[in-house]
Formats: sequence, C-alpha cells, structure tokens
Amino acid sequence: MTNGALREMAASGDDRATGLAMRRGALGRCPACGQGRLFSNFLKVADHCPVCNEALHHQRADDGPAYLTILIVSHLGAPILLAAYMAWRPSAMTMILSFGAGAIILSLALLPVIKGGMVGLQWARRMHGFGSEPDRAAR
Repeated sequence: MTNGALREMAASGDDRATGLAMRRGALGRCPACGQGRLFSNFLKVADHCPVCNEALHHQRADDGPAYLTILIVSHLGAPILLAAYMAWRPSAMTMILSFGAGAIILSLALLPVIKGGMVGLQWARRMHGFGSEPDRAAR
C-alpha cells in the first residue's frame, strides 16, 4: 500500500486500530466487531464472523504463530530449566518429564492466542485480501 493510499484511508476515517484488532484476535474474537468467535475449532479460523459476517477466510497466518510460540516457550523454559537444575539437581528423567510437559502445555495455551493476534494484525493492516470490501458479505 502506498503512502498516498494510507493517507486517504486515514483521512476517510476508515483506519483500523491495530492494537485493538490484535487484542480481539488474541482473545479469540472477531477482529472487526469483537463479539463473534474467531476460531471454529482449536486453531481453525472461521470462514466468516457469525455476528458481523466479516470474511475471515483471507488469513494467512501459516507457520508464523508456531515459530513465535517456539521462540517464546524456549526463551521462557531455558532459564527456568537452568535455574531448577542449579538449585535442586533433579534427575535427568525428572527434568525431561517436567519440562517436556510444561513446554507442551504452554505451547498449547499460547498457540491460539498468538494465531488470533496475528489474524487481527492481518485484518487491521488489510493484508491478504482483508481490505477488499466486495468480499464482505451483506449484513
């Protein structure tokens, strides 16, 4: 999108608040209205919002949420793993089981939050077809 198009969009009052859209998405809600469910299953984004009928099938989160989840979980887990080992010297099996389970649980908790935030970012920035009005179904 060119700077002129961005200025026209801001001047027309059609600017989408990125932070608000990302928060709504992170909470699993439609980035447009904040009320409809974003996901139809655990990580499957709904084709349309059931409340405002906003088309959500354009999203292209792909592997981005998984990469960010791995980055966050590993950066949280590594220092905790080191501190636990230095403080208590648990057995290798205890470390593998406890930190393996913790990493899996934290990853499953963070993945929908990060994916929702990424879909909200794409919607707010009009990426991957989210900016085209003809795709939006009539209310």
